[in-house]
Amino acid sequence: MRIVVIGDGKVGYILTKLLAQEGHDVVVIDRNPLVLRDAQEKLDVAVLTGNGACAEVQREAGVPDSDLLIAATSSDEVNLLCSLIAHKLGCRHIVARVRNPEYDQQMSLLKADLGLSFTINPEKSAASEIFRLLQFPQFLKRDSFAGGRAEMVEIKLPKDSRFIGRRIDQISDMLKRRALICVVDRGGKIFIPSGQFTIFSEDKLTIMAATAELPDLIRRFGVPTKTVQKVMIVGGSRTAAYLAKQLLAARVEVTILERSYERCEELFELLPEATIINGDGTMQSLLLDEGVEEMDAVISLTGMDEENLLVSMFANYIGVPKTITKINRLEYTDVLSNIGVDTLVSPKLLTANEIVRYVRAVGESGQDSVETLYRIGEGKAEGLGFTVPQTGAFLGVPLERLPIRKGILLASIVRNQQVIIPRGSDCMMPSDAVIVVAGPEQTIARLTDIFTDNEGRAL
Repeated sequence: MRIVVIGDGKVGYILTKLLAQEGHDVVVIDRNPLVLRDAQEKLDVAVLTGNGACAEVQREAGVPDSDLLIAATSSDEVNLLCSLIAHKLGCRHIVARVRNPEYDQQMSLLKADLGLSFTINPEKSAASEIFRLLQFPQFLKRDSFAGGRAEMVEIKLPKDSRFIGRRIDQISDMLKRRALICVVDRGGKIFIPSGQFTIFSEDKLTIMAATAELPDLIRRFGVPTKTVQKVMIVGGSRTAAYLAKQLLAARVEVTILERSYERCEELFELLPEATIINGDGTMQSLLLDEGVEEMDAVISLTGMDEENLLVSMFANYIGVPKTITKINRLEYTDVLSNIGVDTLVSPKLLTANEIVRYVRAVGESGQDSVETLYRIGEGKAEGLGFTVPQTGAFLGVPLERLPIRKGILLASIVRNQQVIIPRGSDCMMPSDAVIVVAGPEQTIARLTDIFTDNEGRAL
């Protein structure tokens, strides 16, 4: 696809990198020639210095003949104006990042007039991600498929787990095949395991199971369980406000620490049921004074990665059961996961991943195109959701007889709202929802991409 990205900030750069890796023809527009030079040298993409909200600049970038324009500047107003101009110029698909809650509420009214195909709010997406993690705080990550009927979750086994030293096929038998270990993260190295793969201490396991099975799954793996009733949020950002609303609706006690007095007043009006504290939440004395030791979870949502990391490390040190840390820089995620940081959430990466999923879907307009996409192990593997088409030579054929590409695992089949952890004798049928796990060397856009021809090449 020919794609124009307007804005080469952190989101734009991550997005451009992912799209370029997938082989798309990408043009990046930004006012700053220095950041464009960096993108051009490192990512091998075309760049154009200028105002992306100017029709002449968009014409020069080839927007009228492009398949997709992505407006990802730091300004909602500029993104919406870029979208309107691209729509007038005839761009086929338009995606915009919209962060302001007031604009976000009006998107249903504005989409058609602005020509928007898809909008995303990074802060709102991050808040929803954190809220889902707090529902099962034992999970490091949690992703939904098939309309929420199936879940892919990541856990770290306790050191005394009965599964350590066992092979995958032995664990499957112990779980009565109600769950499937589909990815193992061992010190940052990702494996899509066979039945003979042995689990070691400190491995992180990505497991596919029915959503209804999650509580029993936690018990079987011996992971300590604790519900979240009290949450402290450090930083009164938009993400904090979105998250606090969801937590309060779930009857969770919320305390927010924010150093700006003006923002505290806004939060007090917006969240009257929450406890709002005006102060520097990175100070240990304030955290202790406000009862951090009694919290079930601490969420670090300031605008500085360093502050968020320090708060989470301190909360872990004093024994808070769950910490979630917002980060912008993704280079050190493997290191951070091993130094006392529990779960990392990046609004920018969530945004980029969601847009990449949309790009794959519109790039492959067939009925078997990707519907859901999640990155596993910091992008070293992917979980993808599809709906099985009504026709295809693979329908009704046992999986053990299908030519599935190396490095790909069919993790789950959802049929008539029942989640099936597949065996070789199972098969795919029309309208099934299927979840596929693919290694880093694979790019899967359609369900049929998982198959090979007789010579081992992708069909």
